[in-house]
Amino acid sequence: MNLVETSIHGVRVIESTAFQDNRGAFSRLFCSQELQTVIGQRVIVQINHSMTHSLGAVRGLHFQNPPHAEMKIVRCLKGRIFDVAVDLRQGSPTFLKWTAIELTPESHLAFVIPEGCAHGFQVLEEGSELLYLHTAFYTPDAEGAIRYDDPSIGVNWPLAPTDLSARDLSHPHLKEDYKGIVL
Repeated sequence: MNLVETSIHGVRVIESTAFQDNRGAFSRLFCSQELQTVIGQRVIVQINHSMTHSLGAVRGLHFQNPPHAEMKIVRCLKGRIFDVAVDLRQGSPTFLKWTAIELTPESHLAFVIPEGCAHGFQVLEEGSELLYLHTAFYTPDAEGAIRYDDPSIGVNWPLAPTDLSARDLSHPHLKEDYKGIVL
């Protein structure tokens, strides 16, 4: 596994290698020893899987507030997605900046989204599936989110966003009276 820095401190890309032969392929999705510099003292406590049907569908931009803030490691198991991390850490030199990566099963890449960053994605291929590794349990009372189209952030989604949940459409823009970010 190789770690690649992005333009936002702590947001990294994990490059993995698949071993292939006539039977198929094998790849390591997670190794705490090889990812020690990323994980530190954190422990993966929850693993989630999502499947999104519609091309252009957007999920996010979600995060959890302290003391339940979490690091996520995201991999695409099927399809193709545009995965986004937004820095919400006040005082960070990249505050309100975003970075993104395209994830596919064939790329063998994972996206590391640290505490203090919001996460969202757009489906670039119907029926895309994601695997998420979390360092904190989902805590509804700690949940926060910002709108996918917040002009303060300006995520440049590759497709016209479609198929948003009522919940994601109800998230505020940062310039509104927003109580969700306490990072």
